[in-house]
Amino acid sequence: MTGTDHDPAAGPPRRPLVAILSGAGISTDSGIPDYRGPNGLWRRDPEAEKLVTYDAYMADPEIRRRSWRMRLDSPAFRARPNAAHEAVARLERSGAPVRVITQNVDGLHQLAGMPERKVLELHGTARAVTCTRCRARSSMARALERVAAGEADPPCLVCGGILKSATVMFGQRLDPQVLGTALGLAKAAEVFLAVGTTLQVHPAASLAGIAAEHGARLVIVNADPTPYDEIADEVVREPIGSALPRLLTDLG
Repeated sequence: MTGTDHDPAAGPPRRPLVAILSGAGISTDSGIPDYRGPNGLWRRDPEAEKLVTYDAYMADPEIRRRSWRMRLDSPAFRARPNAAHEAVARLERSGAPVRVITQNVDGLHQLAGMPERKVLELHGTARAVTCTRCRARSSMARALERVAAGEADPPCLVCGGILKSATVMFGQRLDPQVLGTALGLAKAAEVFLAVGTTLQVHPAASLAGIAAEHGARLVIVNADPTPYDEIADEVVREPIGSALPRLLTDLG
């Protein structure tokens, strides 16, 4: 809409609802590796996948000990938001209606300034732990302090049950309420950006198609081709750290 199209008496023009589906590619500039990509950890070391597979984690204390050591060494807890995360938060601060649906568990959108209530974490968060018995939830940082102090497999301080990260492990289902909200956003969005995701992991990948079916302008920003490129209004292969700030500035 141009300035000549808008009647000043009607107040400021309505801004379109922007939904951003973010995947691992948005966080690689922050030093977090892509675990599922062509050169990702799960492909290079199939044994490592057991560390985040629910049944294996629950059944084998050694898997849990290895998993805690992996968390202790994870770059995710040292990572800081990069230019792409900051551009999303900047658009939200400008007053634009923005919602983030993320496949990531790193919490970097929130660290960049996105309000918690405007970020849907499809796969949970690595910044908290939950007890598999009593469901008590607490800080991952505190749990890692216990690991560093010598507790190889720290139990729940409430009931003694097995602790795990508050993420959706392989073999677990996504939270139906979170998924339902994501579907609603995909249907309501007027602009839908899929950023740094291969759009191959379902049901998250299907959100791009649902958005397009409901009339959203679909923009895909990813280094490699995705199954949804053919229906996208725009496909951007440029580095995310420079491409996304430019695209969002144009929206703002």
